[in-house]
Amino acid sequence: MAAPPPVSREPASNSSASDQPVVVLEQLSKKYGTFTALEDLSLKLYPGQILGLIGPNGAGKTTAIKILVGLIRPTSGTAQIAGADCVRDSHQIKRLVGYMPDRFGAYDNMRVREYLDFFGAAFGIRCKTRIARIAEVMEITGTEYMKDRFVESLSHGMQQRVGLARTLLHDPRVLILDEPVNGLDPQARIEMRDLLIRLAGLGKTLIVTSHILPELSRICDRVAILTHGRMRAFGTVEEIGRQVSQRRTMEAHLASSEQVAAAAQTIRRHLEADAEVTEVPLEATVRFRSARPEQELGEVLAQLVKANIRVTQFREVQTDLEEAFMTFTRPAESTPAASPSPGGVTHV
Repeated sequence: MAAPPPVSREPASNSSASDQPVVVLEQLSKKYGTFTALEDLSLKLYPGQILGLIGPNGAGKTTAIKILVGLIRPTSGTAQIAGADCVRDSHQIKRLVGYMPDRFGAYDNMRVREYLDFFGAAFGIRCKTRIARIAEVMEITGTEYMKDRFVESLSHGMQQRVGLARTLLHDPRVLILDEPVNGLDPQARIEMRDLLIRLAGLGKTLIVTSHILPELSRICDRVAILTHGRMRAFGTVEEIGRQVSQRRTMEAHLASSEQVAAAAQTIRRHLEADAEVTEVPLEATVRFRSARPEQELGEVLAQLVKANIRVTQFREVQTDLEEAFMTFTRPAESTPAASPSPGGVTHV
């Protein structure tokens, strides 16, 4: 059986599937003596959302995940999944959450079908129900054609999909995936990315950690950046990009490279004196950075048209997630001052 077809990503609306959050963290903190591993983490996630949880080693990601899956108790604050408290209702949490580590153990001489059957039994799924459920998760993850292969003989990409099938066996509402694309080749990354988007489309809420930031920016509709146990930013990739810099990067694509110089001159006349304007004749493009509001940027486009410059595209270039990550994870003295942003981003 072939892998599922590519799936396009439409960011989940808070009210599309439900207006009730599935994951709610409120001022969640964890201390070990004088060391603070996690401090005042608060966020909400809704059905169908994919959160990219990123940060350097020691940022607090693993601590947050362990609290969510009921492995450790927070020092203060609360964590809830679908209304169940991650401390008081730890048994229920194990039914609500599916966790896939970056590497999972595979028993020797066990075929994929046997492997899934073993874990289905461990979850307490009855035999007849288990057979049907195994067929369902293999169809969802595109692993049906592997069912008679030995797990240890599979490629890393195939094993990741089997691991995800195992994680889905008990039909959890929340999936926590640790580095799901780490070590995968480009084709396997695309397949895994499409699979995660498909799961979000089925109403699952996903929390994904990864150091491959371009992959996260393609699938996540929310990103949380943690450093030193504190959340530095939370929002869409676009919102976080605007938090990094008050100046927006814009591009004007032209029908002819011969008009690049004239377009750049027109643009400069309507921007700040210190605005960066770059001419790229080979691409018939003028790229510029400006803090002008939306209405004034629209006036720039109007002036280009008035000057008989043929503009084929006028758009904002989204800030790269890697740039945002590096900005928020610099030492405290060089990070932007703490402030709330109007676009829904929390910058702590």
